Amino acid sequence: MITRCSYMILFSDYILNVMLYVLFPSSSAGVSSYNVQTLGAKADGITEATDYFLNAWSLACASNNSAQVYVPPGKYLMSSAVVFSGRNCKRTMVMRIDGTIVAPADYNLIAHSEIWLKFDNVNGLYISGGTLDAQGAALWACKASGKSCPTGAASIGFYSSTDIVVSGLMSMNSQMFHMIVYKCNNTKLQGIKISAAADSPNTDGIHVQLSTGVSILSSQIGTGDDCISIGPGTTNTWIESVSCGPGHGISIGSLGWDLQEPGVQNLTVKTVTLRNTENGVRIKTWARSSTGFVRNVLFQHIVMGNVKNPILIDQDYGPGIQNCPNQVSGVKISNVIYQDIHGTSATPVALRLQCSKSYPCSGIRLQDVNLTYSNQPAAASCSNAAGKASGVMSPTSCL
Repeated sequence: MITRCSYMILFSDYILNVMLYVLFPSSSAGVSSYNVQTLGAKADGITEATDYFLNAWSLACASNNSAQVYVPPGKYLMSSAVVFSGRNCKRTMVMRIDGTIVAPADYNLIAHSEIWLKFDNVNGLYISGGTLDAQGAALWACKASGKSCPTGAASIGFYSSTDIVVSGLMSMNSQMFHMIVYKCNNTKLQGIKISAAADSPNTDGIHVQLSTGVSILSSQIGTGDDCISIGPGTTNTWIESVSCGPGHGISIGSLGWDLQEPGVQNLTVKTVTLRNTENGVRIKTWARSSTGFVRNVLFQHIVMGNVKNPILIDQDYGPGIQNCPNQVSGVKISNVIYQDIHGTSATPVALRLQCSKSYPCSGIRLQDVNLTYSNQPAAASCSNAAGKASGVMSPTSCL
């Protein structure tokens, strides 16, 4: 099992060097700051500011000295999807945001793009503070009406990048996912705040996929889908001191859609609180053939408050899908620990382990689990799951 210490070592030197000139610029010689407002951006939330942001990024990227993009207080309209490329950057990139970046009221202007604000191939990036407001409510309403609507854009994404630190950023009202980490190495997300309506569709808070060395710390997430979702090919991930609600909980998956798919391994989720959520800690896989796997997972020190499915493994996942009847999941789940999980369930069955018929779950460990329903012990349900239980167990173990 991975340790938090390993993550701290990875980031310590990097964070120290960056913070010295972000927070104490007078102590570091030769630091250049490119202010989007000085370059021409209007902080009125009405005047298009995209080109000024891209200009500031290009200037900082080309600087031979340490440089930062600075966004002063105010509202800045970015009405098109943009890519901040780090391919030609000479040093670690810094973006300090004291203002709010807003999407256009007409959702169609960005809703056909995958990402609204995309950071691509950046080797060393520090983003501090700020708010992103994607104004997604109109698109949510379109989807709820049954009309033909665009999919929508994720608010911010980090792609094929290394050594990323995002601290104190708030994302609200995303059209789709709020934040995506994809094919990245060594990413730290700390003090993140995410907010969207409980009925907003597919507004996952943070989605991580094909990445390694990601940590998500001291964050508050309330949204209409998974607070945090872990996709295929994610390894060495640490989630700690996160509060979730509303939302669909913290989920590994869905996994197993593709036949050839990388697995998820070495994940720690600890000291997390979930309140009034659809799920608590969940592993979900499609009921279809796959080479995927989940192994070496620790869920520890978790508080549940009125959660519908506090502990859930669902290997028959397939909402609205008609093309995989009578199939079973090929994703192999092993070595999953649930330790010190307590609180209240909103349904009678608080622990449900619905594993694959062809590839039963193995090495499941339950330790000190205490979940109640209506002031009574909750129930448990297990299928095709093997392991052991110890310590306080309520509901009674079904392994």
